[in-house]
Amino acid sequence: MGKLINGIFGGFHGRIGNLVGYTLKGKHIIRRIGVSTKPLTPARKANCQKMKVVNEILSPSLPVIRAGFRLAVTGTDKNEYNEAVSYNKLNALQGEYPNISLDYTKVLVSMGDLPMAFNPAISQNADGNEIEFSWEVPADLSYQYDNDRAMLMIYFPALKVTCYHLIGSKRTEGKDTIRIDAAHAGERMEAYISFIKDDGKAVSNSVYAGSLNTKPKVNAEIKPEKETKIPDKEEQIQNKPEKSSLRSELSAERNDLSSAPS
Repeated sequence: MGKLINGIFGGFHGRIGNLVGYTLKGKHIIRRIGVSTKPLTPARKANCQKMKVVNEILSPSLPVIRAGFRLAVTGTDKNEYNEAVSYNKLNALQGEYPNISLDYTKVLVSMGDLPMAFNPAISQNADGNEIEFSWEVPADLSYQYDNDRAMLMIYFPALKVTCYHLIGSKRTEGKDTIRIDAAHAGERMEAYISFIKDDGKAVSNSVYAGSLNTKPKVNAEIKPEKETKIPDKEEQIQNKPEKSSLRSELSAERNDLSSAPS
């Protein structure tokens, strides 16, 4: 169902038939949804897989993408998410169809001109529920960057979810911490860091900060074999029929046969 924004002479939001209306950069956009009956070519199949792989990390990271790519699309008709998809689809994929995958070291979640994080690293505390980001602060760094804030993101590939700080500690502090769900402590993590001004008017390119728990988890459980009880000698003797009882049963059967009418 579509929703009129400014009466019948304005744009609409939503879907009407095969038309979709939305607002982009203050402009009302109407697009038609096409339906293709042609079989997918190998190139289109490859493109579909590329989109799927890129969206798996960007879709749950939408708040980070909006903050990180906002300046990159200022003054254009593009939106932040589409710009992030375009960049990562071109630069962060590896392999050929049908085995296309992400190269996590090349993923970009922010794009800008501020100085990037220098030698970032991550570590996990003993309880597993805190991830510490650390980075070096160059001695010759200009004072104008002292108050830049860390923007941190952790992606969990198996769960396809993220956790993040949009405004973290100052660049000069050299470290910051993200708390994660205890249930995620043993999951694989891919981490990214960038810097952003308090007012959001400048941002850096993101930098890959490292990974944790990259070894595959072993979920198989070894079930104990079912025990087979071997009866002891006393049980064998108790369960063994006595010879005398067998003889009496046989004699009873003979008597029954002899008394039966011929």
